Amino acid sequence: MPLPFLTADRARDDDAAAGADPLGHEDPDRWRRPYRPGPWRVGGAALLLLLASYVLFSAMIIALAGSLPAAGVCVGVAVLMIVTAVRLVRSGVAVSALGLRRVGLLRSTTVRWQDVAAIRTAQQPVRWLGLPRTVQGQALLLQPVRGGAPNALITSHDADFLGQPESFERAADAIEGWAAAHR
Repeated sequence: MPLPFLTADRARDDDAAAGADPLGHEDPDRWRRPYRPGPWRVGGAALLLLLASYVLFSAMIIALAGSLPAAGVCVGVAVLMIVTAVRLVRSGVAVSALGLRRVGLLRSTTVRWQDVAAIRTAQQPVRWLGLPRTVQGQALLLQPVRGGAPNALITSHDADFLGQPESFERAADAIEGWAAAHR
């Protein structure tokens, strides 16, 4: 099963070496993530999948023991864990010619490029791995046209960029490039 969201940087590097547009304008309506999922995000998803395999194994043992309703509950919990792991890996920011999409664990929001006043990087307190603890870091902020507080799209201390400042800079530059090209 191909997972195109895992190979965003590698495909972009291959396209740049071949002389293609580095922003990926060859298919402008396709949503693409301008960076790869970070090790914390992939590790969390792998841990969930490992736990789901144990729950499925226990469901098989429970089913062989003769308690089918309890095995069904275990299978349901395992499916929920697998769906959460896949959703966790897919979380992040995706861009296309239509706009910018922020995919979260439970919901996704899409902002058209016409509704974006500015996208900029700022030094500010950011949440560490999405937890309540804040540390000093960088955030890529989206300023909406209608006013209001800027929304943090990605931070230097989230699950994709913790300990990888170069990756954060590349992702921020790519998102800012898409915004400049389509606004």
